Amino acid sequence: MLVATWNVNSLNARLPRVEEWVAEVQPDVLMMQETKLADDKFPHLTFSAMGYESAHFGEGRWNGVAIMSKVGLDEVHSGFYSDEPEGWDHPAEARLIWATCGPLRCACVYVPNGREVSNDHYRFKLDWLARLRNDLAQRVTEGDRFVIGGDWNIAPSSADVWDVDVFDENSTHVSVPEREALAAITDVGLRDTFRERYGDADDLFSWWDYRGGNFHQRKGMRIDYLLATPPLADAAVSDLIDRNARKGTKPSDHAPVLAYYDV
Repeated sequence: MLVATWNVNSLNARLPRVEEWVAEVQPDVLMMQETKLADDKFPHLTFSAMGYESAHFGEGRWNGVAIMSKVGLDEVHSGFYSDEPEGWDHPAEARLIWATCGPLRCACVYVPNGREVSNDHYRFKLDWLARLRNDLAQRVTEGDRFVIGGDWNIAPSSADVWDVDVFDENSTHVSVPEREALAAITDVGLRDTFRERYGDADDLFSWWDYRGGNFHQRKGMRIDYLLATPPLADAAVSDLIDRNARKGTKPSDHAPVLAYYDV
């Protein structure tokens, strides 16, 4: 099965690009983030004509996540499973959706950006990740065929940024607490098969700022990835980032990330 994740940075603006890519690549499952659509505006019929069932959790101008599948789409759940923790004072946002796609249980995430470490949004990011970890610990076992993918807004290691010297103690995406929160999530029994496959190789990025010609200067970050439980990770025979999808007219600032699982 070919599973992909892609922050499309507005499906309304990028729909022709997404249709073209899906028609060419034919993923079995595609998780999308930052659709920036309300649920009633999601183009279910467009994707149905291409052979996909789809589920969407959106709120309009911001955020928005979706799962598309050619192999079935069942047990859809939007948002967290757990009740709001005591003292939770963060806004409800469309950042998480779950579904069963054929033999796989899938989750699609759009992790909060965090802005700056001194910002309340940074606390929101850490709290959101902790709540996600709790849901995963409660609902996923290492024997499951489970994959969670999305825009994590965290570069897991120095190999995942173009230049560590451009980041300081106020930089999100690379701070110690963010990376510790991500490690706590992987510690429930999830593996980053892309990084396992490529070791410490750098210049393997999934996001490039539109400004300053960063894409052409290869100034990027790897903040989009798929994390899988051991049975699925062991079945991963290919992992890649489709950098070509970042080229051309009106691209997203993210590239699709794919894994092929022999299941």
